[in-house]
Amino acid sequence: MDRRSQLLKGVLDMCLLSIINEEPSYGYEMADKLARRGLTLTSEGSIYPTLSRMRRSELIEGYFVEADGSGPPRKYYRMAPKGNEKLTEWKSEWSDLATGVSQVMRGAAK
Repeated sequence: MDRRSQLLKGVLDMCLLSIINEEPSYGYEMADKLARRGLTLTSEGSIYPTLSRMRRSELIEGYFVEADGSGPPRKYYRMAPKGNEKLTEWKSEWSDLATGVSQVMRGAAK
C-alpha cells in the first residue's frame, strides 16, 4: 500500500460522513462523489467495510430504497445524531492537523 492510500484510509470515515451529511447516498454514489473531488483511490471495496463499521458505531443509519424500473433496492446511508457530533469533532481535528502539517512542510520559523 502506498503512502497516499494509507493517508486516505486514515480520513475515509471523515470524508464519507461529510458526503452523507450533504445528502443521503449509496456506496457507489459516494465513491463517485469522492473521485470527482479528487480522491480517486477510493473504491467501493474500501467504502462498504467503512460504512458497515460506521453503522455499527451508530454514526450513520442504513435504509433501502426501491430502484426505479428494474434492479434490486439500493442501500442508502444517512447521518445519525451521533454522526453529526463526530463530524464536527473530526473537522476541528482535521483543521488543526492540516495547519500543523502545512507549517512543518513550509519549514521552521527562524
